[in-house]
Amino acid sequence: MRQRVMAAKMPEHAARSALRESELLSQINPSAGEYSIGLSYIEYLISLPWNSSTEDNLDLVGTEKILNQRHYGLDIVKERVLEHLAVRTLILNRKPRVLVVDDEEIARKNLEHVLLKEDFNVVTASGGAEALRCMEAMTFDVVLTDLRMDKIDGIDVLETICAKWPGTKVIMITGHASIDCAIDAMKRGAFHFITKPFKLDDVRETVGQALMKRGSTLSPKGQVICFAGPPGTGKTSMGRAIAEALGRKFARISLGGIKDEAEIRGHRRTYAGAMPGRIIEEIRRAGSINPVIMLDEVDKIGEDFKGDSSSALLEVLDSEQNRTFIDHYLDIPFDLSGVMFIANANVTDNIRGPLLDRMEVIEFSGYTEDEKLNIGLHYLVPREIVDQGLSGNPPTFEQDGMARIIRDYTREAGIRGLQRRIAAVCRKIAVETVKASNSQVSVVVNTGLIEKYLGPRQYYSESADTVDRIGVSVGLVRTDAGGDIIFIEVAGMKGDKELILTGSLGNIMKESAQTALSYIRSNAAMFGVREDFFDGRDIHIHVPAGAIPKDGPSAGATIAIALISMLTGRPVRRDVAVSGELTLSGVLLPVGGIKEKLLAARRAGVKTVILPYRNRVDVEGLPEDVKNGLDIVLSERIDEVAERALIRTSV
Repeated sequence: MRQRVMAAKMPEHAARSALRESELLSQINPSAGEYSIGLSYIEYLISLPWNSSTEDNLDLVGTEKILNQRHYGLDIVKERVLEHLAVRTLILNRKPRVLVVDDEEIARKNLEHVLLKEDFNVVTASGGAEALRCMEAMTFDVVLTDLRMDKIDGIDVLETICAKWPGTKVIMITGHASIDCAIDAMKRGAFHFITKPFKLDDVRETVGQALMKRGSTLSPKGQVICFAGPPGTGKTSMGRAIAEALGRKFARISLGGIKDEAEIRGHRRTYAGAMPGRIIEEIRRAGSINPVIMLDEVDKIGEDFKGDSSSALLEVLDSEQNRTFIDHYLDIPFDLSGVMFIANANVTDNIRGPLLDRMEVIEFSGYTEDEKLNIGLHYLVPREIVDQGLSGNPPTFEQDGMARIIRDYTREAGIRGLQRRIAAVCRKIAVETVKASNSQVSVVVNTGLIEKYLGPRQYYSESADTVDRIGVSVGLVRTDAGGDIIFIEVAGMKGDKELILTGSLGNIMKESAQTALSYIRSNAAMFGVREDFFDGRDIHIHVPAGAIPKDGPSAGATIAIALISMLTGRPVRRDVAVSGELTLSGVLLPVGGIKEKLLAARRAGVKTVILPYRNRVDVEGLPEDVKNGLDIVLSERIDEVAERALIRTSV
């Protein structure tokens, strides 16, 4: 066992722990329970890939090609991967920079000649003052400095570099060496001490060791990215594509519903059934210390008396801490800095703030109809033809047939429903192909065959409303499945000044409704409404859509428009949708999910969308195909929205 531990070439601290455990085993009876626990522990330590890693594929063109083959669109995600590769390429291909400091010209030239042969960038300085000026001008990986020089000697250079540039390694060279002098230099922070006359091989070896030590601090930190977006938008498959493009191993950990902290940190090694956490176990299975690990459904982590799993992830996803991650089973530090973590979530609102702060969030928005059309024809159809056994006589999907599937048979932000519909069509064709085994006629899937294969249409892409109505406004909301439209209905009746709110509303929407009513009551004259309109009557605000819970800070303006319409008798334009939160002073506050809301407006046939002016940056950053066909109006105050959304009636 000791021989196996030594042959595993583990880090010093891990080998020391394994050897200590093996010494304990030599003193324990093999029939004892502790013996099997210790034996399993040593075996696990040996099986971990302490020094095994995969080389990143640094070919930017090839990586971009792979990502484009796997996914259509998602340009922001692909750009982030290419940025990661570019950074690694620059760091790994950078020539080490060495500064040689000596007041003897011959010594400087000899060292410069030797180091240039090693393909280093070499700069020389004739004294301590010049050396410090060079350090101010540029960064160096290693400094070789003479000990005794005029004015500013080597010790002064060493202390200044250690104080201002602690990452730079300093090697002392002197012909007046003594043990006390060497000890003093090492205490002050010198990496090594070389005496004159020196051997060139010793200089090469020492500089190489210093560069290796320096390189460990310069290596790119593990990336922590969070893909956030509706289901079916390609978050998990993009993680696999990234691993393939980088040439790394891929591992996936599903976090949905886990409540036990030990799933992340492992169990204490105190009983026979103890196991390491999922992070260490997936690295062992991958056989690499730098895999891509996908943390699936990070927004659905549970919590109970066994611990808080999301808090256990804080150390894992912190690039400043995970170099020394300690799993409870291993009980020794394990370096996770080379791992690329990719988390995914439907909404980031459910992720705890400290955990979200450790991740770079990349939004996956819903697909436009044009994007779905391209994905369906060029990605999903070829895949389903193979999966359903039709590759011998493949059907042809026409563009209008695919468009009808998208419009009439799916209503989603992602493409999972579209994939299921395409698979259903392919299965129907497979049945026909098997029945007509003698006939080899290729099927052309057009609009006429869609209803035959999928039945009557399930969704209708109609307008938000068919007529202009009083007291009914259209709002835009973002849900877990993308964007959608909602109707706000307001009715007034005799009563006792009661505000009735129905429609399974959350606290935020209830407060929005109360704010909208208070604003209108305090500004009744502006809208031509009697100031005592609330006396002797009740106002009922209802948000349909069954018992679906509805909450979020974006319905205040929509509620206010419906209220003003009911009180003034002015109908709301049927093709206008509003999104924005309202203050008591009538100012519109910005909202999120702009892309999803605009896509929902297009699907519902809305022509004009009114958004807060502070969302101007979000609107300008959207691609043109999202905004096509929509008149997007940016407003700062609710009275401007009312003039645009309400029809002025003649007296």
